[in-house]
Amino acid sequence: MIKLRLKRYGKKRAVSYRIVAMNSRDRRDGRPLEELGFYNPRTDETRLNLPAIIKRLQEGAQPTDTVRSILTKAQVFEQLKA
Repeated sequence: MIKLRLKRYGKKRAVSYRIVAMNSRDRRDGRPLEELGFYNPRTDETRLNLPAIIKRLQEGAQPTDTVRSILTKAQVFEQLKA
């Protein structure tokens, strides 16, 4: 199953995340199928590749709870329904 989840990177105590599409059985920092965006929790900065995210969701990818809340804030699911 393909999951949309966070991949950690950055220095200690200065973490950032990439939003990636990965096989659910792969390890957290393994090689992703596709990088779909960026999230920095310290500044609450988010950059998303919306066409790629919508394409993955239409193909059946399941977002994790954290990624689902990020996508909800960016109103991705409203664009998916339209």
